[in-house]
Amino acid sequence: MEITWIGHSCFRIREKGITVITDPYSESIGLELPPLKADIVTVSHYHPGHGNWEKVKGEPKVLDSPGEYEIKGVFITGIRTYHDSRQGKERGKNVAFLFDFENISICHLGDIGHIPDKDQLEALDHVDILLVPVGGVSTIGPAQAAEIVRLLEPAIVIPMHYSVKGLAFKLNPVEKFFKELGISTPKPIDTLKVTGQNLPSETQFYLMERKA
Repeated sequence: MEITWIGHSCFRIREKGITVITDPYSESIGLELPPLKADIVTVSHYHPGHGNWEKVKGEPKVLDSPGEYEIKGVFITGIRTYHDSRQGKERGKNVAFLFDFENISICHLGDIGHIPDKDQLEALDHVDILLVPVGGVSTIGPAQAAEIVRLLEPAIVIPMHYSVKGLAFKLNPVEKFFKELGISTPKPIDTLKVTGQNLPSETQFYLMERKA
């Protein structure tokens, strides 16, 4: 599997010839979306930073709702969550997506704004790679993100949705997340390549450079 961070909550995930794009953003958030092509696009919610699927080429299948899907051999589960801690009363609903490839699973939490409840945790029973928002303000912050990591115990964690140069609104810097975990901020990497056979036995944290 090859994972590239496009920026904000947008990633490109490639595995066995299948390309998934998560939460493509509008340029109104201050970041330019590079040319993208995919087989599958997931949208956690239709805010400007997450729902610009029309910009993705390749006539992808767009998923934006809870449910179970199978597309080109990839099993995908959309799990209802919320954008705040009051079941969506403040910011609306959110969908977390769990992708099950043949030998590796990856979870994109979207703009989750709360700690998952028992049923949601059961749906996320086995997560190898976790893409988690950490910037707070409009979603969970560093402390809640760290708690979700402890609850899910993934092999790999990649933070997203935090302050970067050019972003048009305020979020916390990613360093606060690593400080909450009590670890040093990792050196950024361009692309993460991983297989089900070389997953670490203990949780590893990666910081990714934005692919402009």
